[in-house]
Amino acid sequence: MSDAVVSGPIARSTGLQPRALLAGPLLFPILLSVLLIVVIAAMAVGGAGIPLERIPAALGFADPVAMTERDRLVLLSVRLPRIAIAILIGAMLASSGAIMQGLFRNPLADPALVGVSSGGALAAASSIVIGDRMTGHTAPLPFAMLPIAAFGGSLVTTAILQRLASRGRTTSIAVFLLAGLAIAALAGAGIGLLVFIADDRALRDITFWMLGSLGGATWEKVSLIAPFLLAMLAAVPFIGRGLDLLVLGESEAFHMGIAVERLKRVAIVLIAAMTGAAVAFAGVVGFVGIVVPHLLRLVIGPGHRKLLPASAILGAILLLAADTAARTIAAPAEVPIGVLTALVGAPFFLVLLLRQRGLAGL
Repeated sequence: MSDAVVSGPIARSTGLQPRALLAGPLLFPILLSVLLIVVIAAMAVGGAGIPLERIPAALGFADPVAMTERDRLVLLSVRLPRIAIAILIGAMLASSGAIMQGLFRNPLADPALVGVSSGGALAAASSIVIGDRMTGHTAPLPFAMLPIAAFGGSLVTTAILQRLASRGRTTSIAVFLLAGLAIAALAGAGIGLLVFIADDRALRDITFWMLGSLGGATWEKVSLIAPFLLAMLAAVPFIGRGLDLLVLGESEAFHMGIAVERLKRVAIVLIAAMTGAAVAFAGVVGFVGIVVPHLLRLVIGPGHRKLLPASAILGAILLLAADTAARTIAAPAEVPIGVLTALVGAPFFLVLLLRQRGLAGL
């Protein structure tokens, strides 16, 4: 299915048209090159700066005499795990936003905006408070439990949203947005109640979910989160064409050979899994899922077989750059990463709303 065929509803609704220059074979080499540059900058920049000439030695690519033990400790034990986490979470948030926009045929869809992230955060926060009480305040909740809880919360939220917004074979954009806002408000109220009953240790953890941070990254956590992104990348060949055709309408997609209900189930599980895993570690980080797909549609068009992997790479670039800024602009303190993404994403969302209003003649 070519980009030209699916550049109808979403492309018209956003006013974005494909740009031939980057829509071809240059796209992924350029994105990967930019990602490599940002990774190198993230390795060098921070409260404990590492000169660029020492990085190859710390990674084992040069004479170890050219480095210090502090460089090796900072880079291998602290900075590289955090870089890996930022890449994974940015890729998952951007990909889940692209999938959600294709599934609901809604250019304003984003897991953080419509309550999916809030549902995952509510479930994760509940597991913190309940687990803290069950263990008698003697041990922290195992990290492996948080993605499970957040996945369950995101899955339930996404399923409810899909059920409320869909009637027969059509999806109401107005109901979708309003239901998402209501779900986000309910989740926020639930988190507020948990804050009220939580003890000091659980309260600090819940505050972490609300602000968003990539602190405390470890290689163990990287290994727990990575399978969620790998599952999405493996699913791209199977769901890309279906999402392309779904943009034309569910009936049209069904008559063109797409198992629409199965596609919906797979997409919902992917959205919930990636959003839940991201929330479990980083908290609620908004706007990545709406900014990245729109920037890419401006360049390459709405075809999902390119859009999904490209969104993963650009999302990784965006979140890694934001995290690098978060830990350097106020060093040795750290700015919550959710604050930075909101500062960038909220104006973009307002511009998009105004563009939508102009196209609708309102």
